[in-house]
Amino acid sequence: MTKDVEVAEHHGGEYTSKDYHDPPPAPFFDADELTKWSFYRALIAEFVATLLFLYVTVLTVIGYKSQTDPDLNLDQCGGVGILGIAWAFGGMIFILVYCTAGISGGHINPAVTFGLFVARKVSLIRALGYMIAQCLGAICGVGLVKAFQSSYYNRYGGGANTLADGYNKGTGLGAEIIGTFVLVYTVFSATDPKRSARDSHVPVLAPLPIGFAVFMVHLATIPITGTGINPARSFGAAVIFNDDKAWDDQWIFWVGPFIGAFAAALYHQFVLRAAAIKALGSFRSNA
Repeated sequence: MTKDVEVAEHHGGEYTSKDYHDPPPAPFFDADELTKWSFYRALIAEFVATLLFLYVTVLTVIGYKSQTDPDLNLDQCGGVGILGIAWAFGGMIFILVYCTAGISGGHINPAVTFGLFVARKVSLIRALGYMIAQCLGAICGVGLVKAFQSSYYNRYGGGANTLADGYNKGTGLGAEIIGTFVLVYTVFSATDPKRSARDSHVPVLAPLPIGFAVFMVHLATIPITGTGINPARSFGAAVIFNDDKAWDDQWIFWVGPFIGAFAAALYHQFVLRAAAIKALGSFRSNA
């Protein structure tokens, strides 16, 4: 385990040191988790959170499209607009991460879970369990939308992610990679114990920057891919809507987010936090 010391200057010219410990890396494969209630409680929390996330956000998307349908000669400036859709996604992430962070970590996204797995923050068993729970929650959330508003759901695309006309698959893949990088990088930064030690005088509510990251990425990429950056969100909508176009483009919303999450984990852990250099220094000091 490594230990860093931060030096902070206080008013009056006095200096004090703030120290913290990096949490130990999670075991790669921890079968003991399968015997703990806390593990299954976390799976339930991820399932319910992703269900609620998809239910509210897909309803928002469909509601916006129904209020601006050009075939019905409706006002194209009506409804919540793209800004409102982005707020719905970012706001729900803020709410749900805040509610579930103490139970499951508040991942609500297989890409976030994968990034944390790469950084050894969660074990393989927990990562796989979370991803399954998230995908099942997404399917159920979109299923509720279809059950309650089946006519609007089928007419307005079911909230499914597809590549917009005029963009090639490379552009869509790039948008998903960069968008997910922004999100996962924000997750690492907002939950970094070094930040908590260094900036203890500045209260930061971790779900807030994470929600804002989702909001900003949606503003940039809704016109391109409808914004995935969450494979469970894209998969759940594709399963329930079951459209050929949604399935043809589905790989973009898995490959892109996973590459972006992988890059963000490596950047934060091995560049910003210099994990490899610290490990080498610890090895030499113990030799």
